[in-house]
Amino acid sequence: MTDTSRVVLPLERPRRGPAGWRAFRRDVGGGYAANAIIALVFSATGPLAVILASGSAGDLSPQQLSSWVFAVFALNGLLTVVASLAFRMPLGFFWTIPGTVVVGKSLSHVPWSDVLGAFVVTALLVLLLGLTGWVGRVMRLLPLPIVMAMVAGVFLRFGLDLVGSIQDTPWVALPMVLTFVALSIPSGFSRVMPPVLGTLVVGVAAVLFTDGLQAPLTLGLADPMLQTPTFSLAALTELVVPLAITVVIVQNGQGTAVLRAAGHDVPVNTATVLCGLWSLPAAALGAVTSCLTGPTNALLTSSGEKERQYTAAVLCGSLAVVVGVLAPTLTSFMLAMPTAWIAVLGGVAMLKSLQGAFVAAFSGTCTLGALVAFLVTVADLTVLNIGGAFWGVVTGYLISRVLEPADLGGSRG
Repeated sequence: MTDTSRVVLPLERPRRGPAGWRAFRRDVGGGYAANAIIALVFSATGPLAVILASGSAGDLSPQQLSSWVFAVFALNGLLTVVASLAFRMPLGFFWTIPGTVVVGKSLSHVPWSDVLGAFVVTALLVLLLGLTGWVGRVMRLLPLPIVMAMVAGVFLRFGLDLVGSIQDTPWVALPMVLTFVALSIPSGFSRVMPPVLGTLVVGVAAVLFTDGLQAPLTLGLADPMLQTPTFSLAALTELVVPLAITVVIVQNGQGTAVLRAAGHDVPVNTATVLCGLWSLPAAALGAVTSCLTGPTNALLTSSGEKERQYTAAVLCGSLAVVVGVLAPTLTSFMLAMPTAWIAVLGGVAMLKSLQGAFVAAFSGTCTLGALVAFLVTVADLTVLNIGGAFWGVVTGYLISRVLEPADLGGSRG
């Protein structure tokens, strides 16, 4: 007699065995280390500034901010290491940047403890969505060109900031760009020194010999603190749904699209479950919800062999744990660097990912829907506290459904 009471969860399992120390040591290389460093630098600069700006809107104490920074780096770094080794693919988990912006807006009138309660409920909702398998089905239904057009819209600012920095701060930006171009030309030296790593080194030298650091460095270790959430209907109504959408559809959607474009079979449901589970202890330390972030994974997969790119994620996650522990020291250094250094570094690192997103979006089917998705995303249309990336996918899909119905059948990722 068959046992029909058994519940089967729609969670993907690794197709290959976990990577051990020997496999990791064999697969790791200088290019993957460079990608890991750039990905971490990206996360420890602009996105970190978003946290600080959002926290200041709610008059959070330095200890509360330090705890938030510790949690998003140390906890998500550990998750990145474990997941990437288990699945032998780059799975970079950090935090939802659009969600952080939403939180910053709410902190002007919502108590911090109520925001923490919204973090807890959001984590449980994301966990439930992953366990039901709903997320994986939606991702399979969305046309890949429209999703990649949304990704291109999100990544576009990296290219624009790169060009703008050359005009605004040429003494820092121009040496970095010329170094990147020179090292991108195939040669014996370029194989020893990855282009982005060389750009980083030259950029640091350019900063130190010109403007110097923009702020004094702060030395110290993180001091994470457990915080008690409270629950109010007003905060839950305002925050939970927008936060869940930014994680499940926008951020995880970007991360999934980027990784699939790099040839990786992303465990969508499992990744969603991990985001929900990991966000619970993060909320206890005052951190916003975890996600499979798009820009970081784009940087981790920007070069190298597909089968070895997981090593970049493992290194990035390991460095993120260190950053979490040394949050006051290392983040102050990153924030002391001029904006041109950050813009050029992120821009050159994202060039191939931006190129790939445009090619995937506009070289096949659903091109009108992809164009609409791109425009809405770039315009950052915001409705119900939900940003343009989500509405770009929605409007792009509706346009293709109405005006390009024949394309939808063969364009799903």
